Amino acid sequence: MAIGLSEEHEALRESVSGWADRNIPAELLRSATDERPAFWTGLAEQGLLGLHLPEDAGGSGYGLLEAAVAIEALAERVTPGPYLPTVLASAVIHASKHHELLPGLADGSHTGALALSGALTGTRASDGSLIVTGTAEPVLGGSSADVLVLPVVTADGEEWIALDAAAVTVTPVRSLDLTRSVAKVELADVTVPAERVLDGVAGSDVRNLAAILIGAEAAGLASWCVTAASDYAKVRVQFGRPIGQFQGIKHKLSRMLVALEQARATVWDATRASGRELDYAAAIAGVMAPDAAVQCAKDAIQTFGGIGYTFEHDAHLYYRRALTLRALLGSSAEWAARVTDLALRGVGREMEIDLPEDAEPVREALRAEIAELAALEGKEQKRALADRGFVMPHLPKPWGRGATPLEQVLIAQELKAAKVRLPQMIIGAWVVPSIAAYGTQEQQERFLPKTLSGETIWCQLFSEPGAGSDLAALQMKAERVEGGWRLNGQKIWTSVAHVAEWGICIARNSSEGTKHEGITYFLVDMKAPGVTVRPLTEMTGENLFNEVFLDDVFVPDDLVVGEVGAGWKVARNTLSNERVSLSSGSGGTGSSVPDLLGLVGRLGRELTPVEAHEVAGVICEGHSISALSLRVTLKQLAGAEPGADASVRKLLSTAHAQHVSETAVSLLGAAAVTAADMKLGDPGYWNRAVLATRAMTIYGGTTEVQLNIIAERMLGLPRDPEPGK
Repeated sequence: MAIGLSEEHEALRESVSGWADRNIPAELLRSATDERPAFWTGLAEQGLLGLHLPEDAGGSGYGLLEAAVAIEALAERVTPGPYLPTVLASAVIHASKHHELLPGLADGSHTGALALSGALTGTRASDGSLIVTGTAEPVLGGSSADVLVLPVVTADGEEWIALDAAAVTVTPVRSLDLTRSVAKVELADVTVPAERVLDGVAGSDVRNLAAILIGAEAAGLASWCVTAASDYAKVRVQFGRPIGQFQGIKHKLSRMLVALEQARATVWDATRASGRELDYAAAIAGVMAPDAAVQCAKDAIQTFGGIGYTFEHDAHLYYRRALTLRALLGSSAEWAARVTDLALRGVGREMEIDLPEDAEPVREALRAEIAELAALEGKEQKRALADRGFVMPHLPKPWGRGATPLEQVLIAQELKAAKVRLPQMIIGAWVVPSIAAYGTQEQQERFLPKTLSGETIWCQLFSEPGAGSDLAALQMKAERVEGGWRLNGQKIWTSVAHVAEWGICIARNSSEGTKHEGITYFLVDMKAPGVTVRPLTEMTGENLFNEVFLDDVFVPDDLVVGEVGAGWKVARNTLSNERVSLSSGSGGTGSSVPDLLGLVGRLGRELTPVEAHEVAGVICEGHSISALSLRVTLKQLAGAEPGADASVRKLLSTAHAQHVSETAVSLLGAAAVTAADMKLGDPGYWNRAVLATRAMTIYGGTTEVQLNIIAERMLGLPRDPEPGK
C-alpha cells in the first residue's frame, strides 16, 4: 500500500522509485551539500517538481495527491536536496494570485524554501509594497534556495511574501538532517514589491499544505523503516532462528506497519478535503504522520540492534530527517490542540465516496425498490429485506443480490437515506456466509430466510476452556452413531446462548492428522436433550456470555455443514466474518467519538491541555479508521485487494472503543467513582462502557493474535514454531 490508491498513482510511484534507484546512488546520501544535487535536472525533466501545478504555470496539471505520491516515493530513499522545500514553496505560491514565479520552480531553474515561523514585521507603503525587517528561522532548504516564502506580521495580521534570496541575508545552520540544509534568513528594511505579497494566502492555508506535504515525506520515511526492518528480521538469526519469529519483534514490526498505514490514510484523506474539513483533516495528518515517522525510525533502529546504531548504517539518516520534519512542522501536541478545538466547534469530516456517473441509473433503480420496502413495517419489512437480498447483498442470489462493490455502496447509502434499518442478526451475520458457501440446499432453505430476517437467533459454539485463541486445540468429541453424531464436551464464552435457538458448533471427529484436521462443523438445536446453558457473569455484572455443556447431544447427518473432517475450512469462513463484523463499530457499547464529544460538551468546563491532547488522540484514531475503511472500499470498487488497510483497520477498530471510554472516564474525574450503571448518568454510562469494552480486544481474535497475523501475512515474517520445536 502507499498514499495513492489508483493504478495511475501506483504507476507514478513505481516510476519515481525506479528513477530514484537509478539516479540517486547511496554515496550521495552522505555527501550532501548546500548545492543542488547532481540529479536535480533529471528530477525536473521527469516533471516531478510541478506535478501539483497547472500547465499554464509550467506544471503537469495534476494535484496535491500526485505530489504527495512522488514525495513519499522519494522519501523512501531519503532523497537529499531541496525537493520537498521547493514543492512546498510552489504550492503556497500557487494558492495565491501571483503565479509568475511558478515556471522557474517547476522546471528546476529555481529552488524554493519556506519558513513556517519567524519574527518578521512589515510596514505597508503607499504603493502596496512591504518594508520588512526581522529574522525567519529555521528555513528548510534555505541555504540553496532562490525563492523564499516567509510569514510577515503587518498591521493587517499575518501575511506571506515570496522574495528572491539575493535580497536577504541567508546564514546556513548546522542541521540535524545530514541530507538537507537549514538556514536562518535575515531582512533589514527589505522592500517587498506588492506583486510579491501573496494575496489570498492565510497562515492556515500554508500550515495545511505543510502538514500534507511534510506528512507525505514522513510516510515515506516510515515506509522504508518498516520494509528494511522487516527484511532484516527475516534473515538475522539469533538463538537458532530468525529474530522475526520472536513475538516481541513481530509485534513491534506490526505496530510500525499500523502507524505507517494510519499516516498514509490521513495524509491521503487531507489531499481530498476542502474548506473547514481541510483544516480538520490536515491537523490530523499533522498529528499522525510525523509521529509515525519518528516512532518507526526508533523501532527500526531497535530491530537492527547494534548495527542500526552505527553511523555507517542508513537508519540514523531516516531518524534524523523524521525528527527534523516533526520539529519544523510543530509538535504533535500543537496540532492535537487544533484537532480538539475544531472538533468541539462542530468541524468534522464526512468520508464520502466519489462514484462514477454510471452509478446514477443503478441508484435510481435501488431507490425505487427501497422506497417500496420503506412503506412496510415490522416483521413484514424485515422479511422483505431478506427476500430481496438487501441484508447481505454481496452474497449470491437468492440469499443476497450478487452485488458488486459499487452496488453495495449504493445500497448502504439508499437504505440510510430512506431510514430503513436492517434486521439485527447478531451472531447470524457470521453464520449466514458460511451456510451460503458450504451448506446444502436444504440447509440454506431451512435456515437462511429466517436468519436474514433476524427471526432466528444463533450462538457460536467454538471456544472451549482449553481452546481460545488456539481454537484448533478443541477437544469436544463427535462420535458417529446411526443417522448422525453424538456430541460431548464443553463450550465457553458463548454469547447469547441463553436465548439462542440454534448454534454453530465445531467438534473433533478424529484425532488423526494435524490438529486442523478431523474437525467437523455442526448445526446444533439449542433445545435438544443434553444441551445445558449456564450464564457467566461478566465484569459489568451482566450476563451475555455463557458456558454450554453438550452431553450425548444427537445431531443428525443433515445438520453437518461441509464435509466431515473438513470443518476447519468452514470455521475459518465464520471467523473471518466475525472479525469483519467486530471491526465495524463500537461493539454496541456506545463508545464512539461523537459520544465522547457529547460528554465534553456536558462537562461545563474547559479542557486542560493534557485532556485536550487525550481527546485529540481518540479523534485522530477514529478518523484514521474511517479513512482506512474508505480506502478499503475504494480498492474493492476498483476490483483490487484491500491490502494492509483492511488488516490494520481490524486491529485498530477493536481497541478504539476502549480508548474512547477510557478517555471519557479520565475526563469525569472524581465522578468516576459512580457505579457502572447506565441509569446513573454520564459516570455510570461511561464506567459501564470502560468495563464492557475490555472484551473487544479478546473476542474475535485477541490483539496479540491479530498482530501475529499482520506480521506473517502482511510483512512476510516467519510463522511461530510449533510447540516443542
